[in-house]
Amino acid sequence: MEANAFNHLVDLKKVFGNADYVKPYTVFDISGNKYRLIAQVSYALETARVGSVLTHGEYDAGKWRMGP
Repeated sequence: MEANAFNHLVDLKKVFGNADYVKPYTVFDISGNKYRLIAQVSYALETARVGSVLTHGEYDAGKWRMGP
C-alpha cells in the first residue's frame, strides 16, 4: 500500500485485484481466500485503516457490518 498512490478503487484493484467495495469498507481476500481483511480506505488522505481480519465463515456471518 505504501508504495502506491491510489486515486480510487479502480487503481487499487490494479494492484489488489481481489479487493471489493462493500460500503463503506474495502474488503480484501487474503491467504488464499481463507480470510477477509476489512478496511476503510481514504483515497484523499492516502490512508487505510484496518477494521477487522476475519475467517471466511466469520465474514459470511455478516456481524462485521454492524460496526464495533
